Amino acid sequence: MTLVAGVDSSTQSCKVVVRDLVTGEVVRTGRASHPEGTSVHPDHWWTALLAAIDDAGGLADVAAISVGGQQHGMVALASDGTVVREALLWNDTRSAQAARDLIAEFGAEELVRRTGLVPVASFTSTKLRWLRDAEPENAAKVAAVALPHDWLTWRLRGYGPAVESPLGPDLEALTTDRSDASGTGYWSPASGEYDRELLVAALGHDAIVPRVIAPDGSAGTVHIDGPTEIVVGPGAGDNAGAALGLGAGEGDVVVSLGTSGTVFAVTPEPVTDASGTIAGFADAAGQYLPIVVTLNAARVLDSATRLLQVDFDALAELALSAEPGAGGVVLVPYFEGERTPNRPDATASLMGLTLASSTRANIARAHVEGMLCGLADGVDAVRARGLDAKRVLLVGGAAFNPAVGKVAAQVFGLPIDIPKPGEYVAMGATVQAAWSLTGEKPQWTVDMETHLEPDLRPAVREQYRAATEQLYA
Repeated sequence: MTLVAGVDSSTQSCKVVVRDLVTGEVVRTGRASHPEGTSVHPDHWWTALLAAIDDAGGLADVAAISVGGQQHGMVALASDGTVVREALLWNDTRSAQAARDLIAEFGAEELVRRTGLVPVASFTSTKLRWLRDAEPENAAKVAAVALPHDWLTWRLRGYGPAVESPLGPDLEALTTDRSDASGTGYWSPASGEYDRELLVAALGHDAIVPRVIAPDGSAGTVHIDGPTEIVVGPGAGDNAGAALGLGAGEGDVVVSLGTSGTVFAVTPEPVTDASGTIAGFADAAGQYLPIVVTLNAARVLDSATRLLQVDFDALAELALSAEPGAGGVVLVPYFEGERTPNRPDATASLMGLTLASSTRANIARAHVEGMLCGLADGVDAVRARGLDAKRVLLVGGAAFNPAVGKVAAQVFGLPIDIPKPGEYVAMGATVQAAWSLTGEKPQWTVDMETHLEPDLRPAVREQYRAATEQLYA
């Protein structure tokens, strides 16, 4: 039996999945936690990756591995391979003004033409601009800029600070893939090239950036305790990894309910949007991945359980006991600011409360509806760019809450398929590992847990839209 491994180095934890190359069957898994926060030293990711690999039974019998990871995180490296400062993560909004500054300097339409993106606080370019302005001494030390999955791939291959890495600080050995490069704000999905002018405008000077590897390429081989023949795949950004793991195809819209909420689809041509609603990313298989991202997804349900002092099962029962529309109660769920629409300083608002509507059931349902209505706006945006959406693939831990699936069918108005529980980012990374090993993309099947027919209730979206317009007219 030939085995391949995939990694998901996410905001909260590192997961490793080991699969059989021929059947795609999951053979074993491992996991290790990451520290909380919006800025984290990358050493924590490396420690967690090694622990997760060990928890998954090690790599001694594995032929190939690839790393999927959270996008956008700013890993700034000095010339000796050391990390200059903690990495600012995608959900660190201190760079919101930096995003506005870059837009003012270049113009939104020009930036979209050159990179497929309108800068927001999540993107790497804005974090580099923040570093330039807020910590100029640290910015001056930066010799190379990598993303989380780039850095972990580099470390797996034996590179890093000289005192702790067998191959030392060869910054030119850094690699990445199309999907992660496309989230930086200084790489073009259309041309496949870095935009050095934008990198310099962000950081204040030029720097080494990772070489972009083709979807069927290899970054090298694993070299931790010594050289091995274990192939290392290109790696991917988390959403592109999930698309690979899910086998997303034409007509599929993926709605992912994780720490952030994402809506994305695989398209054969680049998608651009000067409004900034859609980010025109590349995918991990040679196509494109237009994506809409919200900062507030599963955390909205976390808030509801704390507010109502119930567990998630009881929250679902409460929500489903209320009528669609929650008696006019609307939650605009911007608990941690928002990325789409771009409102980094916003807060959540619970609206429409009357003496009659102020019930635990209505408040529970308003949380579920508010979370999904924000994502439904994203589905509409992607469809407006020409995507012929035939179904929604609903993924993430929150997708298995019974209230979420039922309300999703009412809000999206499309058939809903919920795949069986799985680490789909890591699964996508195993697809990459197999592809790098054999030269062919595997065609493994994805099993579905639940299917829901559309049950559109327009009033839910209408009252949500009215509430947001009242707040942000």
